[in-house]
Amino acid sequence: MAKQFLLVDAHNVIFAHPDLAALHRRSPAAAREELVRLLERHQDASGMRVVVVFDGGSGAKASSDLSGAAGVQVIYPQAGQSADAIIERLVVKYAETHRLTVATNDNLIRTAAVAAGASTIGSETLFEEIGRAENEMRGTLEKLRRKR
Repeated sequence: MAKQFLLVDAHNVIFAHPDLAALHRRSPAAAREELVRLLERHQDASGMRVVVVFDGGSGAKASSDLSGAAGVQVIYPQAGQSADAIIERLVVKYAETHRLTVATNDNLIRTAAVAAGASTIGSETLFEEIGRAENEMRGTLEKLRRKR
């Protein structure tokens, strides 16, 4: 069975969410951390692997890291390269072998993702799915507690 991945156009998602956009105006680093924290919880609740791609790489090479214990993969492109380019490359490379969903409101990325065989969701749908997965996890945990 193909693995299921959620590929997130991070800054696009941040700027589409009023609370994260406001936080970004005060502290871009805090907004990035909050988005990754939300996506870590979503990965835990949904079982879907999450890859987050941010703009703003400053190194000669692209960088990739795993966040905390949850292991959300965070990617920054190399200097002069956009997150859009990284997302498009990942979709073309992996859409045929994995179940990919791309979270973005960027119509060019959505079109490229669908053409390569990936699914797409907008930011609003992403946050609805995060809330739904967290509620399901809470319900499951509550049932387990009651069984004790």
